[in-house]
Amino acid sequence: MIDRRHLLLGTAAAFFPADAMAAPPAKAEDFARRLAAADTAGKLGGLHVLLVSVGGNLVFEHYGKGADEKRGRPLSTVTFGPRVLHDLRSVSKTVVGLLYGIALAEGKVPAPDAGLYAQFPDYADLATQPGRDRITIEHVLSMSMGLEWDESSVPYSDPRNSETQMDNASDRYRFILERKIVGEPGAKWTYCGGATALLGRLIARGTGGTLLAYARRALFEPLGFGPVEWMTGRDGEPIAASGLRLLPRDLLKIGQLILARGKEKDRQIVSVDWLRQSLTPKIVLPDGRRYGYHWYLGQRAVGTPPRREPWFGGIGWGGQQLLVFPNLDLVVGINCGNYRLPGREQAQVIGAVLDDVVLPGFG
Repeated sequence: MIDRRHLLLGTAAAFFPADAMAAPPAKAEDFARRLAAADTAGKLGGLHVLLVSVGGNLVFEHYGKGADEKRGRPLSTVTFGPRVLHDLRSVSKTVVGLLYGIALAEGKVPAPDAGLYAQFPDYADLATQPGRDRITIEHVLSMSMGLEWDESSVPYSDPRNSETQMDNASDRYRFILERKIVGEPGAKWTYCGGATALLGRLIARGTGGTLLAYARRALFEPLGFGPVEWMTGRDGEPIAASGLRLLPRDLLKIGQLILARGKEKDRQIVSVDWLRQSLTPKIVLPDGRRYGYHWYLGQRAVGTPPRREPWFGGIGWGGQQLLVFPNLDLVVGINCGNYRLPGREQAQVIGAVLDDVVLPGFG
């Protein structure tokens, strides 16, 4: 088991400071100047969209033009703008985590300490297998179930990829739940779209509709979202982990909602308690970042001399990012089309967006 003392970096309290530091004057022309310089230097390849919010206000937005995909299906060249949907890929996972918390407050889904297999009586034959009784919903939320899963070491185009196998299975939920136990629950983080699929299934079953229908009612409509898409597999089931497509400004609204402690105007959409649980580190990732309930948690150097600022966010393949810097009252939304680049090169573009364009305004 992981020593919880090693998770103290970035506790929930750090992500909900009593008072965010006074935000500097944010001028669109300064962001535009830095973005143009980074682009000229060849650092922003594949950048489609960049939105920056400070103090709950949209202060900068950039829309480009380039080749795009709709979860693997080519869309040729797209001119991006405020009314153009974009893939979120695995940022979808973070949205599902929020939806689970909303449904939990309504009594529609089981609590994190509930046993996983008890929630899927259709697969009672699996529940009796030794060791599966130790896996809880919290392990699903923190991607630490201890089940065999690999969607990181092989590309999604490879039939050995676990998410690809799940999408091709006749019963995606049985495929996930019957994976071999390879570790103690809670001991190791394993990136797993199957975990999000299970959460999506519990939300849909508990709310008596589809995942998208509940998302519209509980989150999207209260925040005033425009059109959305949630793609489905060949079996008609939602691709919970990576199928959501949103307008860029609507993605930004999710980060703004978290900074507002889950409240939109006079309505508490996500409970503060769920946000604190979600943003409390549960497990350490191989690269040293932390993971909560479908949120990544980390720190980034800002300013001169550099100081370490906490951030939390959702991260998706191709360069999709929703990043929140609570001490700066800052939300950053990024969409890219770098689906064919290795993860290292995708990270270089994101790093340039943050370190060369956005964060210099907060030194």
